[in-house]
Amino acid sequence: MTADSERRVKLAMYLTGGFMLAEVVGGLVAGSLALLADAGHMLSDTVSLALAWGAFRLGHRAATRKLTFGYARFQVLAAFVNGLTLLVIGAAIVVAAIKRLWLPSEVLAGPMLAIAVLGLVVNIAAFRILHQGDQDNLNLRGAVLHVMGDLLGSVAAIVASLIIMTTGWNQADPLLSVLAAVLILRGAWSLVKRSAHTLLEGTPEQLDHADIQAGVLALEGVESVHDLHLWGLTPQSPIASLHVVVAATSVPGDVLERVQAYLRDGHDISHVTVQLEGEACPQGCVTR
Repeated sequence: MTADSERRVKLAMYLTGGFMLAEVVGGLVAGSLALLADAGHMLSDTVSLALAWGAFRLGHRAATRKLTFGYARFQVLAAFVNGLTLLVIGAAIVVAAIKRLWLPSEVLAGPMLAIAVLGLVVNIAAFRILHQGDQDNLNLRGAVLHVMGDLLGSVAAIVASLIIMTTGWNQADPLLSVLAAVLILRGAWSLVKRSAHTLLEGTPEQLDHADIQAGVLALEGVESVHDLHLWGLTPQSPIASLHVVVAATSVPGDVLERVQAYLRDGHDISHVTVQLEGEACPQGCVTR
């Protein structure tokens, strides 16, 4: 299923990226800020799809002596840079919209509508391609969410063009471009926060530090736990390291197997480093 997901993401990337260029040209010709804003949103989707596709491709590479974890962290670093860039794009659209509200300019509603409708068709096609893939794949699910946001941007451009055609109210273009910009900023901020959290070795969102510590402590043969660290190469690949003080009457090997099984089966953490200790609990550890 990974190969199928990679193919679907690549096809959707080509569709979105190709039409994004057409929207930039159409927005400049029609003088439509809403089209340019939607093109900015489509740019964010294209980059996000490229990141997802790149993650699939890099995932095929084996780890090396210098990169012992392989290339999994690349997608997080790229997402962080991508998010910062999109924050700048979204802010620039808002500033341009404010200027356009004060100094309105004529918008060619006909070409704007044609391009926006075509963009909606492209987004629907990309959504269908991705939605029919493996929805358990987190890369693919993220791509679907981005394309759904782009659908809203195309709808905003269509509404703006219809308002201008029927009422002549050109301010509808910058107002609805702000809506598209908000979609960009919201997604970009979420992307920056999540990627920064991962780069700072933060605990993955799906894990609870206190709950896991209590669960390990409750295992047979565990006297105390300390230095429990939860992080991940990506949000979907959690890693754990911890020190466990083994009860004097227990077999260390059995305790190790219980801890690994608990983290693997109970919290989907397969990469675990456990240091077993037989001495008294040091300062700062949690005991029964």
